[in-house]
Amino acid sequence: MPKTALLLILSLPACSSRPPDPTTDTEGESGSEEDPASGNDAPSGNVHPTGATGKTSGNDSGDSSDDGSSGAAEGQPAAPWSPDPGTSWQWQLTDSLDTSADVMMYDVDLFDVSTDVIDELHAAGRIVICYFSAGSHEDWRPDEDEFPPTTLGQPLDEWPGEHWVDIRHERIREVMAARLDLARERGCDGVEPDNVDGYANDTGFPLAAEDQIDYNRWLAKESHRRELSVGLKNDLDQVDDLVGSFDWALNEECLAYDECDRLRPFVSAGKAVFHVEYVDDPEQGVAKADEVCPALAGTSFSTLIKEWDLGAWGIACPGPP
Repeated sequence: MPKTALLLILSLPACSSRPPDPTTDTEGESGSEEDPASGNDAPSGNVHPTGATGKTSGNDSGDSSDDGSSGAAEGQPAAPWSPDPGTSWQWQLTDSLDTSADVMMYDVDLFDVSTDVIDELHAAGRIVICYFSAGSHEDWRPDEDEFPPTTLGQPLDEWPGEHWVDIRHERIREVMAARLDLARERGCDGVEPDNVDGYANDTGFPLAAEDQIDYNRWLAKESHRRELSVGLKNDLDQVDDLVGSFDWALNEECLAYDECDRLRPFVSAGKAVFHVEYVDDPEQGVAKADEVCPALAGTSFSTLIKEWDLGAWGIACPGPP
């Protein structure tokens, strides 16, 4: 039996974000938020959690600086956090957040996490990534009235109250820029924009692949302008076009869909791939880890086994030796 690490997590204020439905193809319609921490030791290299203004080396394409040092030259903006493959992490978007996980990075909800919790995580030496949806309108968010009705499209399957948005509309970019400003203001070290593959779904708008690439590159550029690290969520068909713009990737269920090879460009570029496979019940976790962890042992992915609601519970596959 492979060595796996079981981790139970507490929480932060209960989130209104909802997990993906297990019957939904999450590769096509990601909307989840989850994953507990791993017990892996933090890797060496360009990953140094120093809080919102102490990003590690990197640039707009996500590459590391020559000397691998953290921070930036005097008079220059801090470079966004660019994690190495195998970086340990915790993904928790629901329930009360447990801040005790011994991991490098926490991925939490932008709207539901408090600044006090972000400060607590920073004090413990953690990087804080803040989740928000960049491709949909959620009617429970505080800025939901900022979306013009004409920008709202088809509902996301199995997600009541959530609709795809027209990413070509300038107002959508204004709303997302405000969310990035909020992330910076609250002290997030980076962001996880979700639902950035609308062109491959039934959005109600004639979105082309080029529209999505343009929008996703805009998200990355605007994140970097605010010294925020940014990850590419799921959009596997466009990895080759976008790997140079993003600092890391996050994927749901690439093993279940036999698509993990499509994420290798990130690892080849020295960038982390944060990955999750789901179970319906924690009792299935050990068996799932025994299946998943050996299958991905040579990938350098940072893999978690999580429940669909992305609460505190989870199992982390061992990191690279």
